[in-house]
Amino acid sequence: MAYVKPAELAQQMIDAGESKVFMSTRDTLIRGIMAGAILAIAVALAVTTAVQTGVPIIGALVFPVGFCILNLMGFDLLTGVFALAPLALLEKRPGVTKAGVFRNWCLVALGNLIGALAVAFLVALTFTMTFTVEPGAVGQAFIKASTARSLGFAEHGLAGWVTVFVKGILCNWMVCLGVVGAMVSRSVGGKVIAMWLPIFIFFGLVFEHAVVNMYLFPLGMMLGAEFTIADWLIWNQIPVTLGNLVGGLLVTGMSIYITHGKTLPARNAEAV
Repeated sequence: MAYVKPAELAQQMIDAGESKVFMSTRDTLIRGIMAGAILAIAVALAVTTAVQTGVPIIGALVFPVGFCILNLMGFDLLTGVFALAPLALLEKRPGVTKAGVFRNWCLVALGNLIGALAVAFLVALTFTMTFTVEPGAVGQAFIKASTARSLGFAEHGLAGWVTVFVKGILCNWMVCLGVVGAMVSRSVGGKVIAMWLPIFIFFGLVFEHAVVNMYLFPLGMMLGAEFTIADWLIWNQIPVTLGNLVGGLLVTGMSIYITHGKTLPARNAEAV
């Protein structure tokens, strides 16, 4: 069968979470690095498309290509392991501990950051002729976006921080639906469609993704954006990461785990 039933899907999610917790340090880092790098390239493609066409939604339509590639290659994003790794702990799989889950999160996050920073530097080189000229229209778009999504939220104080946090929740609700969606189908085409739809939603609605922002803000600063690392972390990266954790684990991971992995007995028709 080409379609995976929900009950089987829940078990696949738990199995995937367990495998990620026990993965070697080397493999976890490499997969994280490659995921961060590929996602960063996809962001560059999406912004370039939006600038060239003048229609931002077209950029959102092409962005999922990066997510599809990294998932099909078995690479890991922090946002995805937020949802999957804890399920093995909840299922009480032998040897899975809180420390193991946290280790997986930290290693994947470090790998994602390394990959995103490396691509940010390389892309900055291409946008500035090795830092000898001012960035063009696409580079200016990155400067504008990174400034608006740091200092722009800072202008609103606590309200801005909470807004970013909520955008993080909504983002990883969709992103983890993409991660899980890839498990629903046994065919490559089916996996791509299942991933494409929710990723398009998150990018089109300009929700906040922790790994995307590991690329967006460093690139903006390399190109000349005038905000600090503290501005990036306080007014975006920290609330976004926390929001991604809530959206991925509680909204997507737990909802599927509880209702399909721990399904309650059906109601008795005679009692209705």
